Amino acid sequence: MKAEIRKIAVWVEETHREMGREISPPTRKAVAVAVIANPFAGRYVEDLTPLMDIGAELGGLLGARCVSALGITPAQAQSYGKAAMVGEAGELEHAAAILHPKLGAPLRVAVEKGAALVPSSKKMGSMGQVLDVPLGHKDAAYVRSHFDGVEVQLNDAPRAAEIMVAVAVTDSGRPLARVGGLTHDQAEGKDGLR
Repeated sequence: MKAEIRKIAVWVEETHREMGREISPPTRKAVAVAVIANPFAGRYVEDLTPLMDIGAELGGLLGARCVSALGITPAQAQSYGKAAMVGEAGELEHAAAILHPKLGAPLRVAVEKGAALVPSSKKMGSMGQVLDVPLGHKDAAYVRSHFDGVEVQLNDAPRAAEIMVAVAVTDSGRPLARVGGLTHDQAEGKDGLR
C-alpha cells in the first residue's frame, strides 16, 4: 500500500427512535476513517498523482470496512459519501486529489454498483476538528430520503502533516423521511439520477 496509515477507525451509528417513534429496523450508518501521512506536507508539488493513487487504495479499503461493519452484502448498501481533512501543513488540493480522480471507482466496487456521484467534502483542519461526510443514494440522486450526513472526529487527527480520509456507507435512508422524491425501491440506477 502506498498510503502511510497511522490509524484506522470504524464505527456504526444506529438510530432506534426519532421524535418519540420507533425506527424499525433502525437506520444505520457506518464510517471508516484512515489517518495518513501527507507526503507533500509543507511544500508545493505540481504532480499530485501519488495522492490520487492513495485515494484509489483507500476507496476500496474504507468502503469494504464500512460494508463489513454493517454486516451487509455490498448490494445491500444504499448510500455513500466521502470526505477528507488536511492538516495545517497541507493544502486543500491534497484532499481533492485523494477524493476525486480515483477514490470513487473502488468504493463503487465495495458497495456493488454506485451509479450516482459520491457526495464529498474537503477542508483544512486541526486535531479534534469535526469533518462532515455528506451522504447520497448510491444509484439515484433523486432519492431524497438518502440526503444525509455523518460527522467524523478523532481527538488526535489530523496532525499538521496528515490527512484524515473518511468514507461512509448506509443500509437505509434518514429515519422518518417524508419530503418526496423517488424511494429506494423505485431507483433504477441507470443514469445516476433516477
